[in-house]
Amino acid sequence: MKFLDQAKIFVQSGDGGAGCVSFRREKYIEFGGPNGGDGGKGGSVWVEAVTNLNTLIDFRYQQHFKAQKGRNGMGSDKTGPKGEDIVIKVPIGTEILADDQETLIVDMITPGQRYLLAKGGDGGRGNAQFKSSTNQAPRYAEPGWPGQEMWVWLRLKVIADVGLIGMPNAGKSTFLSVVTSARPKIADYPFTTLHPNLGVAWVDGYEMVIADIPGLIEGAHEGVGLGDRFLKHVERCSAFLHLIDATSDDVVQVYEAIRKELDLYNDVLKQKPEVIVLNKADALTDKEVAKKQNALEKAIGKKVLIMSAIAKKGIFECLLEVNKYITRERKHKDEDDKQIVVETDSKPWSPLD
Repeated sequence: MKFLDQAKIFVQSGDGGAGCVSFRREKYIEFGGPNGGDGGKGGSVWVEAVTNLNTLIDFRYQQHFKAQKGRNGMGSDKTGPKGEDIVIKVPIGTEILADDQETLIVDMITPGQRYLLAKGGDGGRGNAQFKSSTNQAPRYAEPGWPGQEMWVWLRLKVIADVGLIGMPNAGKSTFLSVVTSARPKIADYPFTTLHPNLGVAWVDGYEMVIADIPGLIEGAHEGVGLGDRFLKHVERCSAFLHLIDATSDDVVQVYEAIRKELDLYNDVLKQKPEVIVLNKADALTDKEVAKKQNALEKAIGKKVLIMSAIAKKGIFECLLEVNKYITRERKHKDEDDKQIVVETDSKPWSPLD
């Protein structure tokens, strides 16, 4: 299924039905009086977060959602039927924003969460409601109240524990394919990954959801490459696993370029913990790897791990290290919440198997 993380839709709740003007006309019944019923309420538009979706692709083919109108009132004090509500199902992690793409309406982050996006209009009162001691035969009724209509943006942010970041061809997709059952596209050219991929690994008896984010390049926060569109997907991650190609001429410059893009994007990414890894160590000698490791650690003042995803060396050490930063609250969810991970086309797998 094609991945789509942004869509614009139009929603409209139903108008309320009009009240009825009617009078009792039975034979032998004196002073029949008004008996016009009220109009039915218009249907509302709801949004619901579900676990069996992980893309907004459905909204490419349907952009308009209109609830049913309420029916008009009838004689004999009969209220018109209520219009049917409609429920728009979205993936967990979907933000709903106003047409300006800045005002957040609601963030759908809990399975089964529902939100009333557009309320249906109330039905108008029939003439029976207007009867009084001074007006015993009212000949008017209210029209139904109009529903609400609006354009909104749906923006999906994947929910994962760990975000894989780095330059294109840093080995992120290869790492994901090794530690999980996910099968992202892997090739020897830049920007092989065109959309986030999710996978699940087991570490210390806990599930770890890993998101492979398309490669970042300099200027990503301003729209260069694919980065600015997909940086939002790592906002919900507890930590970053920053992969750096050990065969790069200047690993310090590569690291600083990615960190700069994260810092310029927003303060949320700036404050997230990260585990830094030199990948593709199998392509260099031990001496060359140690030299680059020491240079990077000296420049940034942080611990740097060594790994070769293709050779499956140093992988579990990296997972153990990044696992320290994952919040335990997410690991102790109930069974319903855990279904968020199950629906990612990735079967849990442990490097210890």
